[in-house]
Amino acid sequence: MKIIKDIRDKIRPHFDKGARFGRFYRAWEAFDTFLFVPEKTTSQGSHIRDAVDMKRTMVYVIIALIPPLLFGIWNTGYQYYQAVGIDPAMLEAFSFGLIRVLPIIIVSYASGLAIEFLFAVVRDKEVNEGFLVTGMLVVLILPATVPLWMVAVANIFAVIIGKEIFGGTGMNIVNPALLSRAFILFGYPAYLSGEVYTYTRLQEGHQLVDGYSGVTPLSLVAEGKTEALPSDLSMFIGNMPGVIGETSFAAIMLGGLFLAITGVASWRIIISVFAGGIFMSWLFNIIALNEYMMIPIHQHLLLGAFAFGAVYMATDPVTAAQTRQGKYIYGFLIGVLTILIRVVNPGFPGGVMLAILMMNVFAPLIDYYVVEANIRRRMKRLKKANIIANESKP
Repeated sequence: MKIIKDIRDKIRPHFDKGARFGRFYRAWEAFDTFLFVPEKTTSQGSHIRDAVDMKRTMVYVIIALIPPLLFGIWNTGYQYYQAVGIDPAMLEAFSFGLIRVLPIIIVSYASGLAIEFLFAVVRDKEVNEGFLVTGMLVVLILPATVPLWMVAVANIFAVIIGKEIFGGTGMNIVNPALLSRAFILFGYPAYLSGEVYTYTRLQEGHQLVDGYSGVTPLSLVAEGKTEALPSDLSMFIGNMPGVIGETSFAAIMLGGLFLAITGVASWRIIISVFAGGIFMSWLFNIIALNEYMMIPIHQHLLLGAFAFGAVYMATDPVTAAQTRQGKYIYGFLIGVLTILIRVVNPGFPGGVMLAILMMNVFAPLIDYYVVEANIRRRMKRLKKANIIANESKP
């Protein structure tokens, strides 16, 4: 590490403002603070002091994303070999999945960070750290067969329209990763429709044919084929067709536990999303007008991106509600809307993406009314205390 620091110290003067590469100072600063703890300190006055800065917080989220990422890589290879009728070894499936997923990761970060660095250099502001997480989230919410150019275009759109026009990380009103998925869903719906294509190359003579579509469990439900759903154990583990990072409930919960323990994500929002989903599923179970309404509560929680959205998307500290009561309301409504969209509009069998984007917009309004309600309660208590004090005077 000392060798790296020595090299850094020799190069750094060339990027100081006014030096040869001074115009790229913000890009240099981003790499520098990513590798080393910033040297800025506070010595006096009223300041909040903490050993964890934003980059380190983002690293915590990346760590929490590792379980669904690793499982998603393995499942991509596993689904491929299942399609060709082979029962693969774990390493064999993981190796194939890595070949498919790694390019998506590279393109996601390259396209998104290029825009982040460009805006930082032009505005002469620090590079926003938020894309360290956004870039990985984008990968995990897309199928392994999405074209790489589409990943790049969606990322560029999400960063510019979802973040930079509002001022960058911390100023955006919707989750950029979900915005990139929405861009692909509405711009190129065939790539995110009910049938998530499973990459296969079937040898037929001298020709390689791509020819297998893995129908996701939610698509089976939308088609009324509930009897064809995977077992509860398969849905819990996640070895079924789907996008890269959303199939394994177990892996997602492992990451969610890490985020909750470290305090990076709000456990109030996570619990509230599940509570809202349970409530709405129970309500539909009572009505039970069709097979979709009769899906057991636990299956609704295991299916699709419900768990992934609750843990990694709904808890985004920028776009979520900020007040304590607001977090409960915000999360509960996401859970309710997710199940409502699934059941009432099977054209969007996932539901969670639209539910979170909608509640992102309403989060400030929720916080506003929560704060106003607290002010009214305190004013009533103060008024009552003044009345009692006046009555007690001789």
